[in-house]
Amino acid sequence: MTTPEKTPLHIRMHAADNVAIVVNDGGLPAGTVFPDGLVLVDAVPQGHKVALGDFAEGDPVTRYNVTIGFAARALPKGSWISEAVLRMPAARELEGLPIATRAAPVMEPLEGYTFQGFKNADGSVGTRNILAITTTVQCVSGVVEHAVKRIKSELLPHYPNVDDVVGLEHTYGCGVAIDAPGAEIPIRTLRNITQNPNFGGQAMVVSLGCEKLQPARLFPKGSIPILSGADPAHVCLQDDGHVGFQSMIDSIMRTAEVQLKALNLRRRETCPASDLVVGVQCGGSDAFSGVTANPAVGYATDLLVRAGASVMFSEVTEVRDGIDQLTSRAANADVAEAMIREMAWYDAYLTRGGVDRSANTTPGNKKGGLSNIVEKAMGSIVKSGSSAITGVLSPGEKLKQKGLIYAATPASDFICGTLQLAAGMNIHVFTTGRGTPYGLAECPVIKVATRNDLARRWHDLMDVNAGRIASGEASIEDVGWELFKLMLDVASGSKTWAEHWKLHNALTLFNPAPVT
Repeated sequence: MTTPEKTPLHIRMHAADNVAIVVNDGGLPAGTVFPDGLVLVDAVPQGHKVALGDFAEGDPVTRYNVTIGFAARALPKGSWISEAVLRMPAARELEGLPIATRAAPVMEPLEGYTFQGFKNADGSVGTRNILAITTTVQCVSGVVEHAVKRIKSELLPHYPNVDDVVGLEHTYGCGVAIDAPGAEIPIRTLRNITQNPNFGGQAMVVSLGCEKLQPARLFPKGSIPILSGADPAHVCLQDDGHVGFQSMIDSIMRTAEVQLKALNLRRRETCPASDLVVGVQCGGSDAFSGVTANPAVGYATDLLVRAGASVMFSEVTEVRDGIDQLTSRAANADVAEAMIREMAWYDAYLTRGGVDRSANTTPGNKKGGLSNIVEKAMGSIVKSGSSAITGVLSPGEKLKQKGLIYAATPASDFICGTLQLAAGMNIHVFTTGRGTPYGLAECPVIKVATRNDLARRWHDLMDVNAGRIASGEASIEDVGWELFKLMLDVASGSKTWAEHWKLHNALTLFNPAPVT
C-alpha cells in the first residue's frame, strides 16, 4: 500500500504550464505512475521537470505561464525535461516594455503590529545595538580584526545592552583611482553602512594615514549624525603618538570603550512595524524556491507593505529575464525607467566581459532543478509579492522612502546583503533550497528552507521550513504570516540561528564601471 509520504507527487505552477516538478525526496524512478495517470519515461530527480504532454522539436516549454525554453528534440509525455534538452530563449529587449500598466491589488492597511527596537536620533530604528568599527583602507584590517577580538572578550561583557562589535573591513581605499568614474559606489556604500540603524549613530573609524580614501572624504562634515554630537571617533595608526603595535590596539580599545558606554545607555522601545526595513534575498536556489519559500516571502512582503514598512528585493542578474513583469508593476514611468537603466548596465557588463547570461545558473541551481536563468528569474521575482514598486536604488544608495523598493545589486549573497545594509536594512530574510550557512554580523538574518529535506538536515541553520507548502502541511499564507510574526520577534531581540552560531560575512565592496 502506498503511504501519503510515498505517493508520487508533482507540482504544476499554472494551468497553462506543460511541465511540472517532482516533489518527492530523492526523486522518482522511470515507470512511476502518478495519481493523475502520468507515467515517467525517465527517472526524474526531485525538483526537476517532467513533460505533461508530448513535445515536438522547437515546441515552447512553459513554467509559471512563461516560456522558459524550447525543446531541443522531440520528447514524449513523461520525459525528464533537463537543461540538456532545452534551448534557452533570447533575453527580453529593454525597449517596448510595459510601463506601469499593472495596477497593484487593493489591500487594506495592516495596523497594530509593533516590535521593540532602538530609536535613533535620525528617525531610523535599529533591531540590534552594535558597535561598528569602520576602516578606511584594507591595510588596517588585520589590526582591527585583532582589536575586535579583544574588545569582545575584555570590554563587551561589561556593557550588557550592547549586542556585538563588528569590524567593517574591506579591500578598498588605497592604490585606486579615487576620482575615477564609479569610484563613488564603494565610498558611499561604506559611508551608508556606517549609518545603518543597527549601529546607533555611533561612528568609529580606524585609518592608516596615507591612504587615498581619507576619513574626511569618507565622512564629509555633517554626514554622520551621532549620539554625542562630536566628530566620528577616529584612530589613525600612523599618528606620532603610536609607539608599536600594542599602543595602536590600546588606542582603538580606549576609543571603543567610549562608544560602548554611549551604546549601553540605549534601551528598546515600542515601535510600529512601519519602522522595519527588510531586505529579501535568495541563494543556493532550487526549483522549489519559486514554489514554497519565495512565494511565502512574497506574501510576507505584502503584509509588511500594508503595515507601512520598507521592503527591498534585489539581484539584477536574477530578475533581468523578468523585467517586463517588474516595469509593468512600477508605480510610475520614472520607476520603470530606473529599473531599465539598471538592467542595461548589466547587459553592458556582460558584453564587456565577453560572456552571456547563461553563466547564471550555478551547478547547484541546476542540480536542484533550475534549467536556466529564465526559470530561475521567475522563482526569484515572487519574493517581491504583488505590491506596486515605488522606488529604485542604485548600488550603495541609502533608502529614503517606504513601500516596495527595487535595490539594484549583484546576486552574490554577501555583496547583495552588503548593499542592502548600506540602504538601511535592519532585518534580512534569506531563502535557500540547496543550503548555505550565510549570515550577517550587522543585521539579523532569518533563513527559510524551500524543502522539508533541507530543513531536517540543516535543522539548526534554518529558521523557517517552507517545504511544508509542497508537502501540503501548510499554505503559502500560513508560512507568510509565520514569517511576518517571526520578523517582529527577531526585530525585538529574539536570536536567529545564524546569530546563535555567529555566522557572518566580512564586508565586501565592489566598484562597477559606470553606464556608458
